[in-house]
Amino acid sequence: MTLKKVKTLLDYEVICRNNSLEISLDKPDPLLIATQHNDETIALICALFAYGNAKLIVKFLQSLDFSLLEANDDMIQKVLSSHYYRFQNAQDISTLFIALKRVKKIDSIENIFYEGYKQEENILDGLWGFITTLKSVMTHKSRGYDFLVGSVPKKERSMGTYKRYMMYLRWMVRKDALDLGLWTKIDKKDLLLPLDTHTFKVSQRLGLLKRKTYDMKAAIEVTQRLRKFDSLDPIKYDFALYRLGQEKIV
Repeated sequence: MTLKKVKTLLDYEVICRNNSLEISLDKPDPLLIATQHNDETIALICALFAYGNAKLIVKFLQSLDFSLLEANDDMIQKVLSSHYYRFQNAQDISTLFIALKRVKKIDSIENIFYEGYKQEENILDGLWGFITTLKSVMTHKSRGYDFLVGSVPKKERSMGTYKRYMMYLRWMVRKDALDLGLWTKIDKKDLLLPLDTHTFKVSQRLGLLKRKTYDMKAAIEVTQRLRKFDSLDPIKYDFALYRLGQEKIV
Protein backbone atom coordinates (compact mmCIF):
# COMPACT_ATOMS: atom_id res chain seq x y z
CA MET A 1 0.00 0.00 0.00
CA THR A 2 1.39 3.41 -0.96
CA LEU A 3 1.72 6.10 1.70
CA LYS A 4 -0.93 8.12 -0.15
CA LYS A 5 -3.38 5.22 0.24
CA VAL A 6 -2.34 4.76 3.87
CA LYS A 7 -3.09 8.42 4.56
CA THR A 8 -6.49 8.09 2.85
CA LEU A 9 -7.29 5.02 4.96
CA LEU A 10 -6.21 6.64 8.22
CA ASP A 11 -7.98 9.94 7.52
CA TYR A 12 -11.18 7.98 6.89
CA GLU A 13 -10.74 5.95 10.08
CA VAL A 14 -10.09 9.09 12.15
CA ILE A 15 -13.38 10.59 10.98
CA CYS A 16 -15.32 7.35 11.59
CA ARG A 17 -13.78 6.70 15.01
CA ASN A 18 -14.10 10.24 16.36
CA ASN A 19 -17.32 9.72 18.28
CA SER A 20 -18.22 8.82 21.84
CA LEU A 21 -19.78 5.49 20.77
CA GLU A 22 -16.25 4.17 20.12
CA ILE A 23 -15.72 3.95 23.89
CA SER A 24 -18.30 2.14 26.02
CA LEU A 25 -18.66 -0.88 28.29
CA ASP A 26 -19.06 -2.91 25.09
CA LYS A 27 -15.88 -1.33 23.70
CA PRO A 28 -13.99 -0.88 26.98
CA ASP A 29 -11.16 1.61 27.28
CA PRO A 30 -9.66 3.34 30.36
CA LEU A 31 -10.55 6.64 28.68
CA LEU A 32 -14.18 5.76 29.49
CA ILE A 33 -13.49 6.20 33.22
CA ALA A 34 -11.27 9.25 32.69
CA THR A 35 -14.06 10.93 30.71
CA GLN A 36 -16.55 10.39 33.55
CA HIS A 37 -14.37 12.44 35.92
CA ASN A 38 -12.72 15.01 33.63
CA ASP A 39 -9.81 15.51 36.03
CA GLU A 40 -6.09 15.43 35.20
CA THR A 41 -5.10 13.42 38.28
CA ILE A 42 -7.83 10.79 37.93
CA ALA A 43 -7.05 10.53 34.21
CA LEU A 44 -3.39 9.83 35.04
CA ILE A 45 -4.41 6.98 37.35
CA CYS A 46 -6.57 5.59 34.53
CA ALA A 47 -3.66 5.81 32.10
CA LEU A 48 -1.05 4.28 34.40
CA PHE A 49 -3.19 1.19 34.99
CA ALA A 50 -3.90 0.86 31.25
CA TYR A 51 -2.08 -2.37 30.59
CA GLY A 52 -3.52 -5.84 30.13
CA ASN A 53 -7.07 -6.78 29.21
CA ALA A 54 -9.23 -3.70 28.54
CA LYS A 55 -12.32 -5.10 30.31
CA LEU A 56 -10.29 -5.93 33.41
CA ILE A 57 -8.67 -2.47 33.37
CA VAL A 58 -12.07 -0.78 33.34
CA LYS A 59 -13.41 -3.13 36.03
CA PHE A 60 -10.47 -2.31 38.29
CA LEU A 61 -10.78 1.45 37.70
CA GLN A 62 -14.48 1.27 38.51
CA SER A 63 -13.57 -0.25 41.88
CA LEU A 64 -11.49 2.77 42.90
CA ASP A 65 -12.85 5.60 45.04
CA PHE A 66 -11.15 8.66 43.56
CA SER A 67 -12.42 10.89 46.38
CA LEU A 68 -9.56 9.32 48.35
CA LEU A 69 -7.28 11.82 46.59
CA GLU A 70 -8.65 14.29 49.16
CA ALA A 71 -8.38 11.93 52.16
CA ASN A 72 -5.60 11.56 54.73
CA ASP A 73 -2.86 8.96 54.23
CA ASP A 74 -4.23 6.51 56.80
CA MET A 75 -7.69 6.54 55.21
CA ILE A 76 -6.20 5.96 51.75
CA GLN A 77 -4.23 2.95 52.98
CA LYS A 78 -7.23 1.55 54.87
CA VAL A 79 -9.73 1.80 51.99
CA LEU A 80 -7.28 0.43 49.42
CA SER A 81 -5.96 -2.37 51.66
CA SER A 82 -7.69 -5.10 49.65
CA HIS A 83 -7.09 -3.65 46.18
CA TYR A 84 -4.59 -5.10 43.72
CA TYR A 85 -4.10 -5.16 39.97
CA ARG A 86 -1.68 -7.50 38.20
CA PHE A 87 1.84 -6.31 39.22
CA GLN A 88 0.51 -3.84 41.82
CA ASN A 89 -0.41 -4.77 45.38
CA ALA A 90 -2.40 -2.67 47.86
CA GLN A 91 0.68 -0.78 49.04
CA ASP A 92 1.65 0.16 45.48
CA ILE A 93 -1.85 1.46 44.77
CA SER A 94 -2.19 3.44 48.00
CA THR A 95 1.29 4.89 47.46
CA LEU A 96 0.23 6.18 44.03
CA PHE A 97 -2.83 7.89 45.54
CA ILE A 98 -0.79 9.46 48.35
CA ALA A 99 1.97 10.58 45.96
CA LEU A 100 -0.49 12.19 43.54
CA LYS A 101 -2.27 13.89 46.45
CA ARG A 102 1.11 15.39 47.49
CA VAL A 103 1.94 16.39 43.91
CA LYS A 104 -1.32 18.36 43.76
CA LYS A 105 -0.09 20.45 46.69
CA ILE A 106 3.07 21.33 44.75
CA ASP A 107 1.43 22.30 41.44
CA SER A 108 -0.85 20.97 38.72
CA ILE A 109 0.40 18.03 36.68
CA GLU A 110 0.17 20.23 33.59
CA ASN A 111 2.46 22.89 35.09
CA ILE A 112 5.01 20.28 36.21
CA PHE A 113 5.10 18.77 32.72
CA TYR A 114 5.30 22.23 31.18
CA GLU A 115 8.37 23.21 33.20
CA GLY A 116 10.45 20.53 31.50
CA TYR A 117 8.74 20.81 28.13
CA LYS A 118 8.94 24.55 27.58
CA GLN A 119 12.71 24.84 27.07
CA GLU A 120 12.84 22.87 23.81
CA GLU A 121 9.16 21.93 23.40
CA ASN A 122 10.19 18.34 24.11
CA ILE A 123 7.51 16.06 25.57
CA LEU A 124 10.10 13.67 27.03
CA ASP A 125 11.82 16.44 28.98
CA GLY A 126 8.43 17.26 30.50
CA LEU A 127 7.89 13.60 31.36
CA TRP A 128 11.27 13.23 33.06
CA GLY A 129 10.50 16.27 35.19
CA PHE A 130 7.14 14.88 36.21
CA ILE A 131 8.43 11.39 37.07
CA THR A 132 11.22 12.97 39.13
CA THR A 133 8.66 15.05 41.06
CA LEU A 134 6.31 12.09 41.55
CA LYS A 135 9.09 9.90 42.94
CA SER A 136 10.43 12.67 45.17
CA VAL A 137 7.24 12.94 47.24
CA MET A 138 7.16 9.24 48.23
CA THR A 139 10.13 6.96 48.87
CA HIS A 140 8.31 3.68 48.19
CA LYS A 141 10.12 1.21 45.94
CA SER A 142 8.83 -2.11 44.59
CA ARG A 143 8.66 -3.93 41.27
CA GLY A 144 4.96 -3.15 40.94
CA TYR A 145 5.27 0.54 41.80
CA ASP A 146 8.33 1.09 39.61
CA PHE A 147 6.51 -0.53 36.68
CA LEU A 148 3.46 1.64 37.35
CA VAL A 149 5.08 5.08 37.50
CA GLY A 150 8.19 4.47 35.39
CA SER A 151 11.63 5.98 35.80
CA VAL A 152 13.92 8.49 34.11
CA PRO A 153 16.06 6.37 31.75
CA LYS A 154 19.82 6.48 31.62
CA LYS A 155 20.99 7.97 28.33
CA GLU A 156 22.96 4.93 27.24
CA ARG A 157 20.08 2.49 27.58
CA SER A 158 17.40 1.79 25.02
CA MET A 159 14.23 3.51 26.17
CA GLY A 160 10.82 1.87 26.36
CA THR A 161 7.87 3.52 24.62
CA TYR A 162 6.31 5.01 27.80
CA LYS A 163 3.05 4.17 26.07
CA ARG A 164 0.79 4.86 29.07
CA TYR A 165 2.23 8.33 29.64
CA MET A 166 2.09 9.15 25.91
CA MET A 167 -1.56 8.08 25.88
CA TYR A 168 -2.26 10.26 28.92
CA LEU A 169 -0.69 13.23 27.15
CA ARG A 170 -2.88 12.57 24.12
CA TRP A 171 -5.95 12.64 26.37
CA MET A 172 -4.87 15.86 28.08
CA VAL A 173 -3.54 17.87 25.13
CA ARG A 174 -5.88 16.92 22.27
CA LYS A 175 -9.57 17.85 22.23
CA ASP A 176 -12.15 15.99 20.15
CA ALA A 177 -15.04 13.57 20.71
CA LEU A 178 -12.63 11.17 22.46
CA ASP A 179 -9.74 13.13 23.98
CA LEU A 180 -10.40 15.41 26.94
CA GLY A 181 -8.29 18.47 26.06
CA LEU A 182 -7.91 19.62 29.69
CA TRP A 183 -4.49 21.20 29.11
CA THR A 184 -3.61 24.33 27.15
CA LYS A 185 0.16 24.82 27.59
CA ILE A 186 1.50 21.93 25.50
CA ASP A 187 1.17 21.93 21.70
CA LYS A 188 -0.39 18.80 20.17
CA LYS A 189 2.15 18.94 17.33
CA ASP A 190 4.82 17.88 19.85
CA LEU A 191 3.03 14.74 21.08
CA LEU A 192 4.53 11.30 20.45
CA LEU A 193 2.58 8.21 19.42
CA PRO A 194 1.60 6.00 22.39
CA LEU A 195 3.14 2.93 20.76
CA ASP A 196 1.73 -0.39 21.99
CA THR A 197 1.86 -3.85 20.45
CA HIS A 198 -1.22 -3.16 18.29
CA THR A 199 -0.01 0.14 16.85
CA PHE A 200 3.56 -1.20 16.52
CA LYS A 201 2.48 -4.11 14.30
CA VAL A 202 -0.11 -2.10 12.37
CA SER A 203 2.45 0.64 11.68
CA GLN A 204 4.86 -1.95 10.33
CA ARG A 205 2.21 -3.54 8.11
CA LEU A 206 1.18 -0.13 6.74
CA GLY A 207 4.77 0.83 5.97
CA LEU A 208 4.85 3.60 8.56
CA LEU A 209 7.61 1.91 10.56
CA LYS A 210 10.77 0.13 9.44
CA ARG A 211 12.35 -0.29 12.86
CA LYS A 212 11.96 -3.82 14.21
CA THR A 213 12.66 -3.02 17.87
CA TYR A 214 9.71 -2.00 20.06
CA ASP A 215 11.15 1.09 21.79
CA MET A 216 11.06 4.88 21.93
CA LYS A 217 13.04 5.19 18.70
CA ALA A 218 10.23 3.30 16.98
CA ALA A 219 7.60 5.61 18.54
CA ILE A 220 9.53 8.66 17.30
CA GLU A 221 9.94 7.14 13.82
CA VAL A 222 6.20 6.51 13.43
CA THR A 223 5.38 9.97 14.80
CA GLN A 224 7.70 11.61 12.28
CA ARG A 225 5.95 9.72 9.48
CA LEU A 226 2.53 10.74 10.79
CA ARG A 227 3.69 14.37 10.90
CA LYS A 228 3.95 14.18 7.11
CA PHE A 229 0.21 13.37 7.09
CA ASP A 230 -0.66 16.14 9.58
CA SER A 231 2.16 18.31 10.93
CA LEU A 232 -0.09 20.10 13.43
CA ASP A 233 -1.82 17.05 14.91
CA PRO A 234 0.04 13.81 14.09
CA ILE A 235 -1.31 11.83 17.05
CA LYS A 236 -4.91 12.17 15.91
CA TYR A 237 -4.18 8.88 14.11
CA ASP A 238 -3.37 6.97 17.30
CA PHE A 239 -6.84 5.72 18.18
CA ALA A 240 -7.54 4.71 14.57
CA LEU A 241 -4.28 2.75 14.39
CA TYR A 242 -5.09 1.06 17.68
CA ARG A 243 -8.59 -0.01 16.62
CA LEU A 244 -7.33 -1.21 13.19
CA GLY A 245 -5.00 -3.58 15.00
CA GLN A 246 -7.38 -4.56 17.79
CA GLU A 247 -10.19 -5.36 15.36
CA LYS A 248 -7.75 -7.13 12.99
CA ILE A 249 -8.72 -4.90 10.07
CA VAL A 250 -5.04 -4.39 9.14
